[in-house]
Amino acid sequence: QVQLVESGGGLVQTGSSLRLSCAGSGRTFSNSGMGWFRQAPGKEREFVAAITWSGSRRYDADSVKARFTISRDNTKNTVYLQMSTLKPEDTAVYYCAATLFQGGDLTNPLTYDYWGQGTQVTVSS
Repeated sequence: QVQLVESGGGLVQTGSSLRLSCAGSGRTFSNSGMGWFRQAPGKEREFVAAITWSGSRRYDADSVKARFTISRDNTKNTVYLQMSTLKPEDTAVYYCAATLFQGGDLTNPLTYDYWGQGTQVTVSS
């Protein structure tokens, strides 16, 4: 069974940092583009960050540039999202996703084939 499992979410104060992890199992994701998306209550799921299979290209939403960093460790089948200077508007459920095919638009959720169950991040003011 192929799974993506997120961890690392929690309740933090404004200005804090968190690192989310997304561990894949059931198949290798070393050839997959990986992404992070988030969904706040009452809002649509939105793109946060993505990374190509080799890690050579990274994409960030404007709202998180210079604050969030996506990385991956293919030896561990894991992708990370380092979040710093967190703001209350970052509060959301964060999902990781993986695409089986290269070349797609990694900022588009429709590109992805596998999704994790999500991890809650809450930033208090």
